Amino acid sequence: MSIGPERYDRNFDTMTRAQQAKLASSRVAVLGLGGLGGGVGEMLARTGVGHLTLIDGDLFEASNLNRQLFCTEDLLGTSKALAAEKRIRAVNSTVQVTAKAQYAGSANLYDMIKESHLVVDCLDSIHARFMLQEAAQKAQIPLVAGAIAGVTGQVTVIFPEDKGYELIYGKKEHLPAKGIESRTGNISYCALLVASIQASESIKVLLGRGEILRNKLLIMELWSNSFEVMDLV
Repeated sequence: MSIGPERYDRNFDTMTRAQQAKLASSRVAVLGLGGLGGGVGEMLARTGVGHLTLIDGDLFEASNLNRQLFCTEDLLGTSKALAAEKRIRAVNSTVQVTAKAQYAGSANLYDMIKESHLVVDCLDSIHARFMLQEAAQKAQIPLVAGAIAGVTGQVTVIFPEDKGYELIYGKKEHLPAKGIESRTGNISYCALLVASIQASESIKVLLGRGEILRNKLLIMELWSNSFEVMDLV
């Protein structure tokens, strides 16, 4: 099927054709393909990011059905990364997709992201987030981070020279393995809201446009409709 140039008609004039072309040549890695990563991956593909590396070693389970965009009943027990690849190819066949159905660790994480222009953190482990930040620093690429707990979410952007997660969580040597979301649960609409903001920040970083949440933490709480940006110092 040939879609033609009209695929991105509704992106204009929010962005220029030159900016659209820049996105087409951009490479983004997404780590974690659950509630956050599924939304981020699909939105970046629909917006026109040219190459996505989709990384997750997990398989779908029943508890994912409440929020994970790529999770359907018929896919329970199958690879999140391969499901994400299939979905992205169905949404936008012009996007190059590299799916890695494996867990990221200190031995392989840098190699997974080193060719990317940007990496998006959609992980659920605080220790893994610090490990990803170290790999992004080594690769000299920005990191767009999101996290959710219940109906509360947060987003920040970390450049290689920034302290990043240390300003949010403290020293990595004294951290719990899981964040508060392990006790509060995660609701679908909060996950997709945070994923939308992560996608937005990713596009802004790639285009060098707009006010970026660098050294700032956006915190959202949906029961009270509270949105606050905190300076990280």
